[in-house]
Amino acid sequence: MGRMSGPVEDLLARSHRLGADPRTTNYAGGNTSAKGTGTDPATGEPVELMWVKGSGGDLGTLTERGLAVLRVDRLRGLRNVFPGVEREDEMVAAFDFCRHGTGGAPPSIDTAMHGLLDAPHVDHLHPDAGIAIAAAADGEALTKQIFGDRVLWVPWRRPGFQLGLDIAAIAAEHPEAIGVILGGHGITAWGATSDECEARSQEIIRRAQRFLDERGTAEPFGPVRRGFEPLPTAERRARAAALAPVIRGLASTDRRQVGHFTDSDPVLDFLSREKLGPLAALGTSCPDHFLRTKVRPLVLDLPADAPLGEAIDRLRELHAEYREDYAAYYRRHAEADSPPMRGADPAIVLVPGVGMFSFGADGRTARVAGEFYLNAINVMRGAESVSRYAPIPEAEKFRIEYWALEEAKLARLPKAKPLAGRVALVTGGGSGIGRAVAHRLAAEGACVVVADRDAESAERVAGELGSADIAVPVTADVTDAAAVRAAVDAAALAFGGVDLVVNNAGLSVSKSLLETTEADWDIQHGVMARGSFLVSQAAARSMIAQRLGGDIVYVVSKNSVFAGPNNLAYGAAKADQAHQVRLLAAELGEHGIRVNGVNPDGVVRGSGIFAGGWGAQRAAVYGVPEEELGAFYAGRTLLKREVLPEHVAAAVFALTGGELSRTTGTHIPVDAGVPAAFPR
Repeated sequence: MGRMSGPVEDLLARSHRLGADPRTTNYAGGNTSAKGTGTDPATGEPVELMWVKGSGGDLGTLTERGLAVLRVDRLRGLRNVFPGVEREDEMVAAFDFCRHGTGGAPPSIDTAMHGLLDAPHVDHLHPDAGIAIAAAADGEALTKQIFGDRVLWVPWRRPGFQLGLDIAAIAAEHPEAIGVILGGHGITAWGATSDECEARSQEIIRRAQRFLDERGTAEPFGPVRRGFEPLPTAERRARAAALAPVIRGLASTDRRQVGHFTDSDPVLDFLSREKLGPLAALGTSCPDHFLRTKVRPLVLDLPADAPLGEAIDRLRELHAEYREDYAAYYRRHAEADSPPMRGADPAIVLVPGVGMFSFGADGRTARVAGEFYLNAINVMRGAESVSRYAPIPEAEKFRIEYWALEEAKLARLPKAKPLAGRVALVTGGGSGIGRAVAHRLAAEGACVVVADRDAESAERVAGELGSADIAVPVTADVTDAAAVRAAVDAAALAFGGVDLVVNNAGLSVSKSLLETTEADWDIQHGVMARGSFLVSQAAARSMIAQRLGGDIVYVVSKNSVFAGPNNLAYGAAKADQAHQVRLLAAELGEHGIRVNGVNPDGVVRGSGIFAGGWGAQRAAVYGVPEEELGAFYAGRTLLKREVLPEHVAAAVFALTGGELSRTTGTHIPVDAGVPAAFPR
């Protein structure tokens, strides 16, 4: 694919600026294009090309690989073979015959909107202010009032080839126009240069926002309802953490979801107002919104200070009603060739006084769903402030939600990783085995809460794993029950709950019986025996509330069954952990929670424990130089191989990745073969 650095670079820079502000366009929403001259590789002749954001891309992070490149003459030639609006979906396949060169992203349904317009540069965006006008009951009159003939109104039409023809005709008939408001949808602007196009997009957004600010009523959502005001911050967050696992479990009835919690001021204000119920029932309008938020949210209809048990019971009732209503919605509109119903659970759950819970297949999708619903709130606020919010009809929403083209886009998504949708809490995650486990679980698709008493280490490892959509750090001393509960609450607020716990936090002091002090005994039993108990207890509460089952894995040690010298306190604490595995497996099995352990040999390289003095102590016990301790351990094994942190992480994944779904109450040796430590 030939590169035209001028148009492409200008297009990417413009896209990044427009995509940087969620009020201008949503994540993965909108598209931009530029036309220019390239060379036909077959003839060497100049040819007019169009670069346009391809299907599934995001403006803020768009790269050249995310652009579809098409020949403009062929694209416009499709007007001669357009079979009509009833068969316009066929035109997406026809776009492939207009592509130039090899590679590039697949063209999106909006390609015609860009290619049929004569303008060299085109932006199609979903700004909150623009959609507020587009989704207002008298949006056409408001468009005229705000823009005159400079920006024109296009009645709602599902994105496709006919919409492209409509916009091109309006632009040709009104050469003074700079863009259009698309009813129920968004805006489109064009220009002779990239800068002019961007300036016109921003002009439409600014003028619409200024109109809303100057003409809008002060309380478009009505007065605050008594009892529905936001709870104080600490109480609100505690209630959210208590509700999150319950709500996540409900939202995962059809398929496991990751959650995200939002309690921003705009969300809390909307949840406190009289119009919350009626407006939420109308659902979102812009296709990009409801594709990610579903047609409407689930709204808890109780005051903020309702007893927790009452709120949970009511949420379960409302969830059952929501599923019935969604199935009825599907039946009302499904046709013989409609895709199967994808699931009847809500993607957005609104709890007055507390906040918004959003859900998706992974952390990013869950967060983005919440951002889209915040955009929808902004749209509703704007429309209600100057008119009446009037989204597109339900039947039209269904046509888009169960569009064959959307189904094809979903089919192109890569296969989910084994731990996709799972939320893991790893204690002692800031170094050594914990760090390796956190990396492996994240690589296999899990969202990870990295817990460590060293805040800097937890933050560093979480940063290594990626953004907050993938991992968050938590500072926690596992001997402190309140700190442990706070860590589990952090998992609930970050990702909706917890599914997979790795009890890895540990330390060791190597002393003989006579040299071991009470403090030595207490600290080792405090961290490993007591700490594992506290973590498992808090996590089990969350897992039971979710009703999704779960995994608890103890990183124990071969020393739980092998009597090594000068190792009383450590070995006894590890034996305590080993029996906790058996006891909890027996107790938690009825909830679908599996409890297992891994028994490593001494992990020298990369170990925080060994680097902290344990290595020197054990080397002295065995009479070898500390730098040779790893080789010494390896030499006494059957495989003559050293055990590394990633080997332990592999065992944790083997236990939790889905292949050992009927295994609980067992211990997996990761010791390269130490006969004296064989489980018995």
